[in-house]
Amino acid sequence: VRFDEKVRVVVFKSEVKGVFCAGADLKEREKMDDAEVGLFVKRLRNLMDEIAALPVPTIAAIDGYALGGGLELALACDLRVAASSAKMGLIETTRGLLPGAGGTQRLPRCIGVALAKELIFTGRQIDGQQAFSMGLVNHTVPQNDEGDAAYQRALTLAKEILPQAPFAVKMGKLAINRGMEVDIASGMAIEGMCYAQNIPTRDRQEGMAAFREKRPPRFIGK
Repeated sequence: VRFDEKVRVVVFKSEVKGVFCAGADLKEREKMDDAEVGLFVKRLRNLMDEIAALPVPTIAAIDGYALGGGLELALACDLRVAASSAKMGLIETTRGLLPGAGGTQRLPRCIGVALAKELIFTGRQIDGQQAFSMGLVNHTVPQNDEGDAAYQRALTLAKEILPQAPFAVKMGKLAINRGMEVDIASGMAIEGMCYAQNIPTRDRQEGMAAFREKRPPRFIGK
């Protein structure tokens, strides 16, 4: 996916009705020794980092339970859409654990420190509407009979992104992600570097030409 230039948006969804991702299999985890647990969680954290580092926009379609590592997977995505009936939570403290695949870092960056602490300290589960009110998800929708309402809304969102200039979108994502980790002056410099990479693109020239000629642009990602 990372190197396929035809991919412009990635949507993560589950094939299991009612469950986006239920997190780690604790029965499996119980059989591991301490060293194996450490390695397992490190690999899981690396996977989430790889998802977060995908150059194209990513959308999590949460149509059911997203618990523990399942919510960490959704947090690794750029955008999240949830059914109002979905259940989400970093529930690790209820099992004698703490989030270990990015949850302690991505949740506070998403909803703020105080709310993130409350959810992690209590292990509370929240529904899609509560998640929307906190800013954890971008959109919440009533669940449909097929059980894929969030996925359908995610596709609609993806289709809004698809017509836009692919390289500009990638640079926008990179500028935001890198800029959020530094002070604003450094962030401005990062934005400048990303913008400079976009200036010589054919898509930028196409965008200007399409505006001048009063027609929809035809972007090719070059």
